[in-house]
Amino acid sequence: MITCATNHPATLLDINNTVPKDMVENATDQMGSYTEKDLFMGFHCGNTAPSCMKNSQLRFQKIMHSLMEPGLEPNITRGTLEGQIKAGEVTLFRLQSTADTKLRSYVAQGDILDIDPESFGSIAVFAIPEMQRFYRHVLIQKRYPHHAGIAFGHVGKTLYQVLDLIGVSDIDYNQPVHERYPNEIPSVFLG
Repeated sequence: MITCATNHPATLLDINNTVPKDMVENATDQMGSYTEKDLFMGFHCGNTAPSCMKNSQLRFQKIMHSLMEPGLEPNITRGTLEGQIKAGEVTLFRLQSTADTKLRSYVAQGDILDIDPESFGSIAVFAIPEMQRFYRHVLIQKRYPHHAGIAFGHVGKTLYQVLDLIGVSDIDYNQPVHERYPNEIPSVFLG
């Protein structure tokens, strides 16, 4: 769906990695109006198309290599495409079924920042407005897996319309700071 929405290759990344504090402090020029609470490190072991990366190299998969071929020349773990993902507009997307066969989804727009992630794999620093709240009140509370589809562009409106057309009624998005999630404690009780 996201490839059709963008007419560009998509990827799948983990969204459970934080951005180190020193990296944030050294990247204030790239962050614009985003805060540390909006950031996460998107990562996976080499499944992103080279056209979506700032640089790419064919390497071996470090995690699997350490488990399957410790101390040996990489053989079965070769073939991982690694590099920093290009900066630009991005949409996170997931569509899945619950155990009782109901479709649900989330869509969240933001940006990939031009910050060196200083790590391996297909990787980048992502900025999604109010990501910390979205992660807690949607991804964790609704038990979404840590993998997200990554669309290279802002295609939230298109995805939302398609989800509506196919009958998905449980569609979450990253709420603006002034809108609370249904399960979020109202700010009047926090003072």
